[in-house]
Amino acid sequence: MIAIIDYGMGNLRSVQKGFEKVGHNAVVTRDPAEVKRAEKIVLPGVGAFEDAIAELNRLGLTNSILRAIDSGKPFLGICLGLQLLFERSYENGEHAGLGVLKGEVVRFDLPPEYSVPHMGWNQAIIRRRPPIFGGIDEGAYFYFVHSYYVVPEDDEVIAVEADYHKPFCAMVWRDNLFATQFHPEKSQADGLRILKNFAEL
Repeated sequence: MIAIIDYGMGNLRSVQKGFEKVGHNAVVTRDPAEVKRAEKIVLPGVGAFEDAIAELNRLGLTNSILRAIDSGKPFLGICLGLQLLFERSYENGEHAGLGVLKGEVVRFDLPPEYSVPHMGWNQAIIRRRPPIFGGIDEGAYFYFVHSYYVVPEDDEVIAVEADYHKPFCAMVWRDNLFATQFHPEKSQADGLRILKNFAEL
């Protein structure tokens, strides 16, 4: 079973439909026990970092997420679900994250000709090909919507970058942990390929 964690701030149905399109069922849940039983976990997210952490804590989901990752279950973070994995975010102040990965979440600081949020299709630059990128061509495009991006302390966790005035981390990968800044569920065939690969790990 694939569990999509519902903390009120994600494209839950879009992610669930993405898995359905590639032949895999996924349940949307905010039950920590159901997350614990799941074989694979997805942490989606759209919205503010501070509110998301508060809601995960309120619902008792934080420990379920940390235990799932520690246990070796395949785990996929999407957009805010990537950012939440880091130690801290500077979105509207400074806020502690889950601390799974060392590093921080910072706002784009760009010349005026670049709009923030960064929104639309951008090319993936594969640094280390993760298993869920099987069948994805070099230079594939994925869909982004974000004003903040992650800066890992350890460059070794960066699997994919994209360029918006300068390179930024578009995906991390460490062992069973995968997380993307882009939205696979909105990225057409290549995005669906990523969901399928993850479901079939």
